Amino acid sequence: MATPAKKGKSETNITRISASDKGNAKKPAKVTKATKVARVKPAIDTNKQQRAAKEEQKAQRKFKNPLAPLLRYLKGSWYELRQVRWPDRRATWGMTGALIAFTLFFVLVILLLDVGFSYLFKLIMGSN
Repeated sequence: MATPAKKGKSETNITRISASDKGNAKKPAKVTKATKVARVKPAIDTNKQQRAAKEEQKAQRKFKNPLAPLLRYLKGSWYELRQVRWPDRRATWGMTGALIAFTLFFVLVILLLDVGFSYLFKLIMGSN
């Protein structure tokens, strides 16, 4: 609460009370007019400043090195390749065998379809 001004002093004591979920366990801090004025500062938009700084850095980077994007790509690719869990020799041979088996199976299916359709075509056209 504000106290009446005394002779010789022009400051008024202001007690700031803050609410919290747990209750106010601490003693409220006394804030004088002088400290209150010192604490109040104009709001500065730091986001705008940070964005401006980033844009300036991008503009500087653009003209520095023309191979920088290529180098970043290669570094990123190398980083991703290091994270790959490569299969061991046994798993690799197993997958290779499966690939060959499926390939042979589908080659056989396509050859049988080709022979069957050519036989039907010859029957329809009347040629032996």
